[in-house]
Amino acid sequence: MKQLVQIFAAVIIFALGLQYLVVYLNAEQGYSGDNTLTVYNWGDYIEPELIEEFEEETGIKVIYQTFDSNEAMLTKIQQGGTTYDIAVPSEYAISKMKEEELLLPIDHSLVPNLKYINPRFLDLSFDRGNEYSIPYFWGTVGIIYNASLLPEGMEFDSWDDLWDDRLDNQILLVDGAREVMGFALNSLGYSLNDTNEEHLQEAKRKLNELTPNVKAIVGDEIKMLLAGEEAGAGVVWSGDAAEIMGENDNLDYVIPKEGSNLWFDNMVIPKTARNIEGAHKFINFMLEPENAARNAEYVGYSTPNQAALELLPEEISEDERFYPDVELTERLEVYRNLGKRMLAHYNELFLEFKMHRK
Repeated sequence: MKQLVQIFAAVIIFALGLQYLVVYLNAEQGYSGDNTLTVYNWGDYIEPELIEEFEEETGIKVIYQTFDSNEAMLTKIQQGGTTYDIAVPSEYAISKMKEEELLLPIDHSLVPNLKYINPRFLDLSFDRGNEYSIPYFWGTVGIIYNASLLPEGMEFDSWDDLWDDRLDNQILLVDGAREVMGFALNSLGYSLNDTNEEHLQEAKRKLNELTPNVKAIVGDEIKMLLAGEEAGAGVVWSGDAAEIMGENDNLDYVIPKEGSNLWFDNMVIPKTARNIEGAHKFINFMLEPENAARNAEYVGYSTPNQAALELLPEEISEDERFYPDVELTERLEVYRNLGKRMLAHYNELFLEFKMHRK
């Protein structure tokens, strides 16, 4: 009898252990239920305390996972093995996700705080009527430079300034095909969405000429390297520039006169979401002006939330480097969805440029 009790107890313990293991694995895999919400976002792209406050306010546990590129995010969602309730892709990725029917429409009646978004950032070409996406952050791609490390009087107002012979081994580039190919195309007077093969090859040849000036092509560590004065200049996203400049007063940021990328990151609900109600609550929570302002101040990127903008310190909200006027932004370009084949070609050309440096 005692042996049977021991066996029964062992079975119960095993079953409970298995249950906890399943819960743990579900969390790791991104599986959600009514009281959990799996958010898939860029790294260091939310004020951490906001997650805790959302959990306290709603009773919903947030499982937060990150990605480092739109392509990585798309692949994960396309595979479908992991369920996410919220993702934060960029505009061209949203367009692609719509084409592949990877998104659920958003019920605007459940997102009353949408009223705080500046109309300038609504109803854009990649998602008319914001049927599938809600604005989160926006920004530009430009040049950050450290005047104290550069020849006296040297400034930047053009992409061509990167090719200056005096910048030998002084430039850091973000590890992104669209960004690097894009500024090369812009420097030649072409669109950063150009698909003309002659223009693309011309851009790659010009990038090859930049090689002596390029110290490294890096990921998130570009912020630490530039703040630590390991290089004199870099091509970065505007929010990263704001963060770097906050750590080193010698740095400045400029959007080159030839034009550049104007990008938008929006919140979406993937088609495989399990907590759709919770997803709407999260979107609405992040649009609350006080929350959006705190998020913008922490992350450093530009908020599309007009009410939040009014709550930010003037040194942030009135800084035209990060909140450029409409006249300038109308000269900038949004990345278009170039299609799988052309995007692969961009990546191939970018890889050839990186290999040319070795």
